[in-house]
Amino acid sequence: MTGTDTRRPGRGWLLRLVLTFSFAQGAVSMARPAVSYRALALGADERAIGVITAVYALLPLLVAVPLGRRTDHGRCAPLLVVGVALISGGCALSGLAGSLPAMAAWSGVMGLGHLCFVIGAQSIVARRSAPVDRDRNFGHFTIGASLGQLIGPAAAGLVISEHDGRMAPTSATALLVSGAVAAVSYASLWRLEQRARAAPSGAPAPAAGPPVPVPVRGILRTRGVPAGIFMSLAVLSATDILTAYLPVIGEDRAIAPTTIGLLLSLRAAATIACRLVMTPMIRWLGRTVLMAASCALAGVLCGALVLPVPVWALAAMLLALGFCLGVGQPLSMTTVVQAAPERARSTALALRLTGNRLGQVAAPAGAGLLAGVAGTAAPFVLLGGLLLASAAMAARTGRERGGGTAPGAGGVPAPSTDEAGPGRVGNGAGGPQARPKGP
Repeated sequence: MTGTDTRRPGRGWLLRLVLTFSFAQGAVSMARPAVSYRALALGADERAIGVITAVYALLPLLVAVPLGRRTDHGRCAPLLVVGVALISGGCALSGLAGSLPAMAAWSGVMGLGHLCFVIGAQSIVARRSAPVDRDRNFGHFTIGASLGQLIGPAAAGLVISEHDGRMAPTSATALLVSGAVAAVSYASLWRLEQRARAAPSGAPAPAAGPPVPVPVRGILRTRGVPAGIFMSLAVLSATDILTAYLPVIGEDRAIAPTTIGLLLSLRAAATIACRLVMTPMIRWLGRTVLMAASCALAGVLCGALVLPVPVWALAAMLLALGFCLGVGQPLSMTTVVQAAPERARSTALALRLTGNRLGQVAAPAGAGLLAGVAGTAAPFVLLGGLLLASAAMAARTGRERGGGTAPGAGGVPAPSTDEAGPGRVGNGAGGPQARPKGP
């Protein structure tokens, strides 16, 4: 069950997975600001808000790798079912909570549910995609996350009201609504995972006993895995800090909150557009060049955001930045999947998500310290440095694997003769003549 089915059937399963991810991510994106407003209504200060936010990211760190191990040797779909249940329950019970410790606990449940869902969903994409289709399929899969991030916060803003002391009931309503939105995901959670096929007659029986797991240290040492994890961490940190600190820049420059909200939505829309044209860009540039160039340009743009430019120029920079940031997440998934040994792909994806969670905790904390010492420009300079370092790692990994970056099989260089093992970052099948389907 851990092998990849290299047949190329229809992609109805991928569309259903994207829809499911849209509802699940939309619920989380709606709930997270609502949790902060609900906590404020219960008397929380900035420190308490920080603790509640950290619990969302920290609790899943304890179970990410064990969940990945379990998924490597079992089915993926049960994790989606459990994940949606935990997201829905965590959202709804946060709305009913009457104390800050309860809010923190249910926020952790929500984060755990999101982790379960994402590990299961990414593993399904890895298993059901032919090697030459993984970049495209992971790109389309992450559109679900972008749609949820685009719609969720706006929906929370429409429901929550601060007028006449109504923030407590309206934030609770937003959390209950987000729980219902997550539950809608169950409508498309059917036949997402292929059942194991019986072995043909005469085929050798599989070896007895459970498979031996690949050590975590061995996975992290596999060429390409560290670069994929670091790229994902850098891109996600950039998205989170941009969302948190662009309003601060807007306040300094007297830009209205409504305009800042539109600018952030423009960034999210550009990310969606990028993922729709991922396959043509890979054919044109190759994966290594695309990863390195997008991270490098994103790093420069992050640093440029601190310049005193007019709103229209800020919008243009955010549009380009959103497009560049759209590359990192899906290609980091493909990089990790194709670099890791086949029997440890879900564990490798779980390690990538662990890096994401660590980034969600450490990057905002570091950005806050820098902003307190050096002003609001410092977090964006930090992001620029992270993204430029990610670009350098991606370029170095491409050189080390001995292949060129010319477009070939989906833009993935053909592996050289010393890259036949499971740790390579090649396309794994098809050779340089194989061409991916269009988006």
